[in-house]
Amino acid sequence: MQDRELHFQNACQNTPFSSLHTNTQKFLEEKAYVYKFSHSQIRNLVTIAIDFQMWNEDIKKEWGDFENRKEVIKHIEKIYENFKNAPKKYLINKEKRDKKYRVVKVKKDSFGFGSCPVASPKTRCCNLLTLDVFEGCAYECSYCSIQSFYDEIKIDENFKEKLLNLKLDKDKIYHIGTGQSSDSLLFGDSFEALSSILEFAKKNQNVILELKSKSNNINTLLNSDVPKNVICTFSLNPEIVVQNEEIFSASLDKRIQAASALRDKGILVGFHFHPMIVFDRYLDEYKKIAHLLLGEFNHDEVAMISFGTLTFIKSVLKNIRTTLKSSKILQMPLVETAGKFSYPLSLKKEMFKTLYDEFKPWHKKIFFYLCMEDESLWSEVFGYEYKDNDEFEEAMKKAYMYKIKEANEI
Repeated sequence: MQDRELHFQNACQNTPFSSLHTNTQKFLEEKAYVYKFSHSQIRNLVTIAIDFQMWNEDIKKEWGDFENRKEVIKHIEKIYENFKNAPKKYLINKEKRDKKYRVVKVKKDSFGFGSCPVASPKTRCCNLLTLDVFEGCAYECSYCSIQSFYDEIKIDENFKEKLLNLKLDKDKIYHIGTGQSSDSLLFGDSFEALSSILEFAKKNQNVILELKSKSNNINTLLNSDVPKNVICTFSLNPEIVVQNEEIFSASLDKRIQAASALRDKGILVGFHFHPMIVFDRYLDEYKKIAHLLLGEFNHDEVAMISFGTLTFIKSVLKNIRTTLKSSKILQMPLVETAGKFSYPLSLKKEMFKTLYDEFKPWHKKIFFYLCMEDESLWSEVFGYEYKDNDEFEEAMKKAYMYKIKEANEI
């Protein structure tokens, strides 16, 4: 093997190079020989080529003719940054495929009950407790970190027994969410998971139990006696985002219809605009959803509304590029803060403040918050802030318990 071939192969180790189209692989290899790219330049070009391929673009068309490698790299990096900073333009994609999946029962020594695993000292966190009913999700949303941590969908074969034997302090209010390691409603009452959760909530009235979902699989809830301390929350995005980045999940309309049906049954609902995604005329599309909710629900039927956006750790970025699905999710300006990558704060302020202002009739009647966002954004978006996570947690619990008490009195 010639030295130049070995140089190129060594540079491509631990990169998604093999996921590139064959003609793109050959093109990069040829250009690496011509311009004598360094290891770091080759690796950088592989990342750019991968992203272009995911965005249905072609690095070969952007290349141009240059005399030296410095000019080539400068040109390609400029084109790449222009793509990332320009609002993505999604195409309508009406194809909704059924995802085939299998849930595996496993024996576990531990019980999936603990603190939110994505808490960070640089962001304001509500100290949510998480209950891992299922581990793994069949929706495979392009941006989701779940697929980076689980290679199959699992449930503890002794989940029900462990859950119903869980000992909690009766004098303490708990806020527990089940949508961290999977979707809360996707699997319905498979393995008696959902009925066990409802039984647990009924047994522990000091628990605020949140079921977070992108599903409209609500039959179990509609046909069950659902305790008032259960809140069903739905993650919402414009339909064009659902079609392109959340393709296996329920449509926006079906999620809102599901929330309406649960509301009609007397169940408190809530909405997460998380992750908000920047694309062409994105603010107009999010405003439309706000108006839909204001027209469909009364403030006393809604417990909360949260805002948040795309945040990646390096391992998730690597996984997205390795799986190489057709997606524009990484066509965005990625700014690094405390080891995580997201939009710049100035852009976040614009997206959150604009959407919050659309909900003005509900500002003093519903609990609004930012999920895992920099604490500096709170004052700029809401006009107030919490001094620490504990104060945020207490304010949230107080607001939720007030809504639950109101629901019990109806």
